[in-house]
Amino acid sequence: MAIKNPAYCEVQPDGRIRHWIYIEELGKYLRVVTLEDGITVHNAFPDRDFKGVK
Repeated sequence: MAIKNPAYCEVQPDGRIRHWIYIEELGKYLRVVTLEDGITVHNAFPDRDFKGVK
């Protein structure tokens, strides 16, 4: 879901892509980092610093 319909995305300098999606049950955004292909998940974790799209 985060990769197909993220709230926000950005490309890191190394080419990896960050995808954020709000998880209601956590009350936080989940950051999913994929490799350059945009499909292969590198890692995923709750991002307590991300405040949403401005």
